[in-house]
Amino acid sequence: MQVKVLKSKLHRARVTATKLHYPGSIAIDQNLMQAAGILPYESVLVANVNNGNRFETYVVPAKPGSREIVVLGAAAQLAQPEDVVIILGFAYCTPQEAAELIPKVVVLDEKNEIVNQE
Repeated sequence: MQVKVLKSKLHRARVTATKLHYPGSIAIDQNLMQAAGILPYESVLVANVNNGNRFETYVVPAKPGSREIVVLGAAAQLAQPEDVVIILGFAYCTPQEAAELIPKVVVLDEKNEIVNQE
């Protein structure tokens, strides 16, 4: 048996832009991806703190150091620039692996600068 557990989290990221006419995904600054252990094209769940919307998409790398969080494609209708979002990455593990897994949690400020890492 495998269980789905949290492996990575970008907490309180700010959406910097939305682009509706794009073939769907979320662009995240590569430095933030690395800090949270999120891989290019990995599936993520995005929870919008401002409006309660949740959507699943995949990550594309944005320029390192840009602090960009850009919601792309159809999901752009679920967020606006300046919205606060939580970006969650999950892993499938055995119960034994899950018991030892410590998620990487990266807390961001209003400019998408890292203020805390666990």
